[in-house]
Amino acid sequence: MGQSVTPDAILAIIANPSPDSSSALPDIVVQVVDLKQTGTKYMFTASDGKMKLKSILQSCLSSEVISGNIQNLGLIRILDYSLNDIPTKNEKYIIVTKCEAVSPPLDIEIKMEMKSEESGILLKPKQEMEVKSEANSGGTGIVLKPKQVVATKSAAQIFHEQNGNMAPSARMAMTRRVHPLVSLNPYQGNWTIKVRVTGKATMRTYKNARGEGCVFNVELTDEDGTQIQATMFNEAARKFFDRFQMGKVYYISKGTLKVANKQFMTLQNDYEMTLNENSEVEEASNEATFIPETKFNFIPIDQLGPYVNQKALVDVVGVVQSVSPTMSIRRKINNDTIPKRDITIADETKKTVVVSLWNDLATTVGQELLDIADKSPVVAIKSLRVGDFQGVSLSALSKSIVVINPDIPESKKLRSWYDSEGKETSMASIGSGMSSSTTSGTRSMYSDRVSLSHITSNPSLGEDKPVFFSIRAYVSLIKPDQTMWYKACKTCNKKVTEAIGSGYWCEGCQKNDEECCLRYILALKLSDSSGEAWVSAFNEQAEKIIGCSADELDKMKSQEGEGNPFQLKLKEATWVPHLFRVSVTPQEYNNEKRQRITIRAVAPVDFAAESKFMLEQISKMKLSQ
Repeated sequence: MGQSVTPDAILAIIANPSPDSSSALPDIVVQVVDLKQTGTKYMFTASDGKMKLKSILQSCLSSEVISGNIQNLGLIRILDYSLNDIPTKNEKYIIVTKCEAVSPPLDIEIKMEMKSEESGILLKPKQEMEVKSEANSGGTGIVLKPKQVVATKSAAQIFHEQNGNMAPSARMAMTRRVHPLVSLNPYQGNWTIKVRVTGKATMRTYKNARGEGCVFNVELTDEDGTQIQATMFNEAARKFFDRFQMGKVYYISKGTLKVANKQFMTLQNDYEMTLNENSEVEEASNEATFIPETKFNFIPIDQLGPYVNQKALVDVVGVVQSVSPTMSIRRKINNDTIPKRDITIADETKKTVVVSLWNDLATTVGQELLDIADKSPVVAIKSLRVGDFQGVSLSALSKSIVVINPDIPESKKLRSWYDSEGKETSMASIGSGMSSSTTSGTRSMYSDRVSLSHITSNPSLGEDKPVFFSIRAYVSLIKPDQTMWYKACKTCNKKVTEAIGSGYWCEGCQKNDEECCLRYILALKLSDSSGEAWVSAFNEQAEKIIGCSADELDKMKSQEGEGNPFQLKLKEATWVPHLFRVSVTPQEYNNEKRQRITIRAVAPVDFAAESKFMLEQISKMKLSQ
């Protein structure tokens, strides 16, 4: 046999459960036995011919199994690992974080005889009896002893026998070994991580059947860019709230992990961490800190629809199409003004989306993008909230990361596409993709389809939060004498007032402009077979319904005489069927509660798709009978 296992390899692993990554490990070659897949990982039994130990290959090594480099009964050299306890059993297992294949599969499993002289462990025979006989030829006394019976012991038992009398501090005396976040799981014993605080929530109080308490959480990122959320309650929250500071690096140990509740998680991790008052948090103040590598999980722009108004955050990469000047937005909560800047990006799906940058991102990175906008830079943005403004829109958060022209494969591929064909391609807004087509991945016009009477007969709709429906209806009335538009700033679209002397004053931009534009704010009546309702439509949706801009309609209105084009234009817009996506919220007017129905998206009726939808509805009705 050209290659073989390392004698007593399992004992060597047990003697050094958490080797220092900086120290040289002895050569550890074991045989892979009973290799099998469990979820996304592979489990096996590591054997050195005498002893065995349950083992797990880290997820990053799964490709070695898939490619055939690591096979059952083959030999591998373990280069890095951590030894952990199974809490419910008196057993240990290895997490192999780095290894290499040594030999293809052998014909049989390696098994060696265990001799007491070699093992160094005192093994007594089951019984000591001597059988004596004399040889007829020489009369020499020969003593025959029975074969010694070896008492089999697990690796955990041998480890406890050898180290049971040592003090805990002596057993744990070793150089601190940092575990990567990707290697942690709920079944792991002692671990230490080195992470940077990349997000910190405010302390909040709660009240439930068990009483009152307080809670807060932090987002932790390690050197590889892997993130995890750590939550602290009550005493732990009060103990660690001031200790955790944004941007600082810490060593953390004695925490617990559990499967993450994806409904309340915004990070890409299968687990979440809980720290209690006995957990250890030590700032890495006198050591070289690190800048976590930013890892992206990009969502194509045309697939953003399912994330609208969801808790999950998204990462996007796109070519910058336009950058707006900085705007000042007044908060309703405290009346403070904060800077905002909108950028429009596009990707290979030939869709565009507006990304709103706030505060420092608007004034720093946003200004840098404005200065180089003519070069169409590529931007990668991490942790964006998806909203329903203009159908689909993105908004940055305090923890969002914007990288200009990142050195990653996705950026290079996008740049190559844009330079070769993208710049000449016609782009469409993802918001306008909220049509009858469901291929865009957005909320289809056939999702949540209801009649107008369903909305108007339920006045409590939207009391907790806005609700969204799709309807097919006709525009039955547009009052010509209503205020159909307002004078708006060309930069931020906010309402302007006539300035003293000349021009128009924008409170949002805090500047005077010589010109302004008109934007629709329209009330119209919709009708279907079940009833009718008054709805509101803003500029983008009103333009699709009327068929022209507010400035163009204003010019028509100023024309006099018979056959006024203004009246004709409004008449042309009525009794035309459309598909609408609407939001419903309650509002109070003159101490009277009313429904506010707002058009969020509008599309022409695709009669082929509509017929298919109606046939599906008929089939469902037949099945339910």
